[in-house]
Amino acid sequence: MSHFTTIQTQIKDLDALHDACTELGLKIVQNSTCRGYAGVARKAAHVIKLKGPYDIAVEPAKENDGTYGLTTDWWDGHVAKEVGIGYGRLLQSYGVHKTIREARLRGLRSTRRVEADGSILLTLEGGAL
Repeated sequence: MSHFTTIQTQIKDLDALHDACTELGLKIVQNSTCRGYAGVARKAAHVIKLKGPYDIAVEPAKENDGTYGLTTDWWDGHVAKEVGIGYGRLLQSYGVHKTIREARLRGLRSTRRVEADGSILLTLEGGAL
């Protein structure tokens, strides 16, 4: 029985996702196998390899709109321990890296500060917004 669940996200930049994975100490691999419960596996265009027994598949949305869905097996909290509940830490890091990349393209400098509650404060400076 498969426990894989797909969440449609606003991931549009695989390079920013790669940076987020690196920040979390994870690797993203092309054309690989995503591990799930009881040895169930599935092929995916990109796979975020986790340290625990499961991985995260990153696959283009069915609508072909340039976004990607994240698919994983949430059983027993293995994935949540590494990337946060509902991919929280992964998506937060992705958002930061995507913003920094876009700011650089516009000639802006960014500074980043982690707040006591774990939120991230990004400040963009320079150039015209």
